[in-house]
Amino acid sequence: MASISLISKVKQSHFLYNLYYYVGSFAINVLKFFLKTDDKLVLFVSYGGKKYDDSPKDIFEAMLKDERFTDYKKVWAFRNPKSFTIGADASITIDTLDYYKTALRAKVWVTNVGVTRGLKFKGINTLSVNSWHGTPIKRIGYDAKRGGTFVGKSDPVDVQLAQGDYEVERYSNAFRIPKENIKKTGLPRNDSLVYGNTPNNIIALKKKMGIPVEKKVILYAPTYRDYELENGSECIMRPPFDLKKWEEHFGGEYVLLVRAHIAVMKVLDLRENEFVRDCSTYPTLNDVLLLTDILISDYSGILFDYSILGRPMFCYTYDYDKYDQMRGMYFDIRKELSFSENEEDMIDKIRYINWEVETEKAEQFRDKYVQVYGEASEKVIDIIYDRLGGNA
Repeated sequence: MASISLISKVKQSHFLYNLYYYVGSFAINVLKFFLKTDDKLVLFVSYGGKKYDDSPKDIFEAMLKDERFTDYKKVWAFRNPKSFTIGADASITIDTLDYYKTALRAKVWVTNVGVTRGLKFKGINTLSVNSWHGTPIKRIGYDAKRGGTFVGKSDPVDVQLAQGDYEVERYSNAFRIPKENIKKTGLPRNDSLVYGNTPNNIIALKKKMGIPVEKKVILYAPTYRDYELENGSECIMRPPFDLKKWEEHFGGEYVLLVRAHIAVMKVLDLRENEFVRDCSTYPTLNDVLLLTDILISDYSGILFDYSILGRPMFCYTYDYDKYDQMRGMYFDIRKELSFSENEEDMIDKIRYINWEVETEKAEQFRDKYVQVYGEASEKVIDIIYDRLGGNA
């Protein structure tokens, strides 16, 4: 497998990427004529092989329970297959010849980012199913600001999953997907937000994470600002966040959870105690969302997922103009939810929160952007079954 540094260099160089794209795509498209489609093979890829996670995981686990897919071979591709122990029939290493041969032979692709690794190919009879990995606020795909960095080519998509009308429009434009290929099923990864939203389960999750049952939970989950990097690798952004102030105001009633990119956590220098906890590496995000009473984010897709719960959400938009300039956004989140541009105002909004008003705003946001949720996994495997001709 190519080193991560080499992959990064290819992505950031138009010349190297074009060389990789045209030569690699040609070679793989020649190879596919020497391979026969395996009508009982499904390939799963999540976050480019980095994780066993997100909607592909939920679709896979639903497929394991469905007798219609009992005799299917379910294969996962990972950067390091030995790091994952799952119920797949096989795990392979991504970016190897075995991976590309498997992708060409597979009857079904299930992914949340892509399978083609920035190339252009597809098996002769392959059904490509893509969930994407979150409702976009920042521009994506062909809508994204080009600048001087790599913007990858889109996978061919036969079935694109969506949570509502907003995503249908975004995915159709950004990835050049015909609208008839976009199915409003909801995201399989969010099924657990519907099923798990019960008092008993929330109490159990608090105990599991060592959070006092009687305390409310604030979650701070900022998006990753990839333009705030030094030499392309080290994060130099330090969020304007004085944790001592927050503990003084909220330590008696709340616990503050922080979930951020590992690079952000390094500069934030979070010191955990009874009030503040780092849950950035906690494996199941939905567990964290289920026990959260108030979400603070900014331009992250987590806002759409959390809105399913109909609980207060705030946007900490201290760098809105810069973020919009650097990344570009589809709409102004400040017109949709309560926001603050400085820490003192953010603290006051939490101190004097009007629960009824903020809950209503969250529900209106959900109704506008996330019309479909719950039972998504079942809907998706039904679509796959039907598209395979009911012969699974």
